[in-house]
Amino acid sequence: MKVTQDTGKRNTAIEGAQVRGTQEPGLLYSPGFGNEHSSEAVPGALPVGRNAPQRAPLGLYAEQLSGTAFTEPRAHNRRSWLYRIRPSAAHPPFRRIPNGALRSAPFHDVEPDPNRLRWGPLPPPTEPTDFVQGLVTVGGNGDVLRREGIAIHWYAANRSMDTRVFSSSDGEFLIVPQQGALLLRTELGLLRAEPGHVALIPRGIRFRVELPDGAAGGYVCENYGRPFQLPDLGPIGANGLANARDFLAPVAFFEDRDEDTEVVNKFGGNLWAADYDHSPLNVVAWHGNHVPYVYDLRRFNVLGSISYDHPDPSIFTVLTSPSDTPGLAGADFVVFAPRWLVGEDTFRPPYFHRNVMSEFMGLIEGAYDAKAEGFVPGGASLHNMMSAHGPDRATFERASDAELVPRKVDDGLAFMFETRWPVVPTGSALTAGHRQVGYDRVWEGLERNFRP
Repeated sequence: MKVTQDTGKRNTAIEGAQVRGTQEPGLLYSPGFGNEHSSEAVPGALPVGRNAPQRAPLGLYAEQLSGTAFTEPRAHNRRSWLYRIRPSAAHPPFRRIPNGALRSAPFHDVEPDPNRLRWGPLPPPTEPTDFVQGLVTVGGNGDVLRREGIAIHWYAANRSMDTRVFSSSDGEFLIVPQQGALLLRTELGLLRAEPGHVALIPRGIRFRVELPDGAAGGYVCENYGRPFQLPDLGPIGANGLANARDFLAPVAFFEDRDEDTEVVNKFGGNLWAADYDHSPLNVVAWHGNHVPYVYDLRRFNVLGSISYDHPDPSIFTVLTSPSDTPGLAGADFVVFAPRWLVGEDTFRPPYFHRNVMSEFMGLIEGAYDAKAEGFVPGGASLHNMMSAHGPDRATFERASDAELVPRKVDDGLAFMFETRWPVVPTGSALTAGHRQVGYDRVWEGLERNFRP
């Protein structure tokens, strides 16, 4: 029988009812990105004054989960102490299971090419499919074994992971729902992510995905590199972009469940599974900063020009994964949230450009202001390194002749995964039935206007 408990302290917790009225028991949050959170589901479960006493309280096992090397600088170090009913070490051997449509870097299906790519939405599954089974890889870069680069996935699911739990040893999962809510039962507690939210599951943390709406779809950036962090603000000052207090971490909520559970681990690019006789989501108390989060993209504090010119898209960065070169991200997560456009004598949509960074874009809802048609919710585009792109003909003509009065852009929510290396697509992504083969045609008709 499944038993859950949540009877202890809720330090600075925010009621789950604030997340669009959900009544899920145990859905409470502790705010703040990068904080040293602490939480216990049973009073007295969290040791005081030390991490590993000779005997942990209440007969629990003390266990540290390290998301970074022990000796990394304190500002970058990620770790959490977990106090659990059974230690993670108590499990049988893992066995290889099929990867399905999930792939990992390095990607060698096809040779890299400079062509611009676009897809419609991933078709929904026709068979019962959970979150792990529904992962379909678009492409990526780097090397999963060297902990460098990213992979980009779609997901489409119609079944909850009732008796399965998943984790990735390869990287953290930044999940961007586009259709249907997700209830994420993690080792550290519960998160609910709806379209318009993002959820960040750090490397190694186990979680189960349940589907309150019966079906769900969206996007995933699997980050092999340094953990995502808030970008530095520089001349912006102390405030702006994504505010740390709007990131919500879970509070302790555990399962005391002695039932068969399949635990799936993504390791070295492949899926492995072990059959546990208990749920591994059995952490009664914890403290640390290696924690999952959920964030509402509509809380992004958009900054932009109030004089002239469209700013570079880096001004919309929510999270960044730094590389060894300052300012050059292994991955940036960028959101084009509702905002005002007021620039004078300015072409207001994103300008024509070529970029050393590679850009994968997705659309959560509505329309994107640089594409009049073809780029639809659930779809995606890929503009690789130095591939020329920009507004289509209809958008260019409309924006060139528009009356430049203040205008609110609030009819769409788009995002971008940006990365320092080219994104090599998988062969299945290139041959997918929902790929828009004639994407280049959106720039046809951009005629010569030069009149010497």
